[in-house]
Amino acid sequence: MAILRPFRAVRPSAEKARAVAALPYDVVDRYEAREIGNHNPDSFLHIDRAEMDLEEGIDIYSPEVYVKARQNLDAMREKKVLIQDKENSFYLYELIRNGKSQTGIVGTASVDEYLDGTIKKHELTREDKEQDRIRHVDACNANTGPIFLAADFPGHLKKFVKDWKTEHAPVYDFAAEDGIIHRVWQVAGENGIRAMIEGCSEIPCFYIADGHHRAASAVKVALKRRNGNPDFTGMEEFNYFLSVVFPYEELTILPYHRIIRDRCGMESSALVSRLEEYFEVTPEASPVRPDRKHAYGMYVQKQWYLLKAKPVLFEGKDVVAGLDVSILQDHVLNPIFGIKDARTDERIRFMGGSHEITDLMQAADDTDGVAFAMFPTQMEDLMNIADNGKLMPPKSTWFEPKLRSGLFIHLLEEES
Repeated sequence: MAILRPFRAVRPSAEKARAVAALPYDVVDRYEAREIGNHNPDSFLHIDRAEMDLEEGIDIYSPEVYVKARQNLDAMREKKVLIQDKENSFYLYELIRNGKSQTGIVGTASVDEYLDGTIKKHELTREDKEQDRIRHVDACNANTGPIFLAADFPGHLKKFVKDWKTEHAPVYDFAAEDGIIHRVWQVAGENGIRAMIEGCSEIPCFYIADGHHRAASAVKVALKRRNGNPDFTGMEEFNYFLSVVFPYEELTILPYHRIIRDRCGMESSALVSRLEEYFEVTPEASPVRPDRKHAYGMYVQKQWYLLKAKPVLFEGKDVVAGLDVSILQDHVLNPIFGIKDARTDERIRFMGGSHEITDLMQAADDTDGVAFAMFPTQMEDLMNIADNGKLMPPKSTWFEPKLRSGLFIHLLEEES
């Protein structure tokens, strides 16, 4: 059964929470980070994207970047922008977007359960991204960004979470710059801790929704520290990593669109002709936002088309091959555009579904390319794939809203 432990979070003072809270490091580029940091000295991006405080153009993987991240973390603690709680606690983290609420439990998940498959994965990771976060975690001696997990909560745990929120005042309650509301409650005390541990112990497994690179990096840091501490007991903080676990039915997956840079001279008529072997292709006068599986919007040369996959592409296929992202990869991106590996090919760009459809069109127009508007992968598909030990193609899911970094930090070594 899944393990979630309380911990002594390092977190913002109440008056600094909104200023500290930042989007995850991997959805903000270095230029956006520098702009944010120039206007907000308390932004957690000073820790997560510390290159913004060094000379422009510095290699983001330079050793100086990780040193600066630790210096910025220490400085924020010294200034009491970040303060460590005195007692082990769980935390409830609610996010509200467009009136829809999701509430997760913040704690630390087990490295061993990641290794034995109790924490289930659905994506491959890239070595360069893993190494970046490994160096960052090691330098800061902390997990600075939470892993986004999903699970099937027992009914009494859902009730406990609901009742605690009703009966206690939040320690944070603010609207971020994008309008998303963030609320946090601290769950401390013997009775609260026991109820949370017992409730989580009935969850059979956790699913990684977002944060595969952070999770893999946290595990590799733990294994490295175990090698350096042969007498480890398994209870040391480095054996656990910062996580937020949500009931899966509360989560929202948005589509993850694809843009192909440069059509290599292929006219839209030739492209449509190629596609008609496997898709029903219909020109549309307005942007196409797919509303069902196996349907796609395609924008090329300022014209929209609705693509409907023919049944031969998904009937009788396994759960991975039948995914919309797999069908597009196997029957369009690879054979027509020569994109064999979407993880590494520089001709493909991915755009999360929180963007406007006009952003997708602009990206295609700017590169003389082709945009594909996707229908979102369903949570049940993600869980089914993970349960079967299979992997999704890259960039299959875009969870929204994004968890903010900086609201909870997990130190890998206890401090007195």
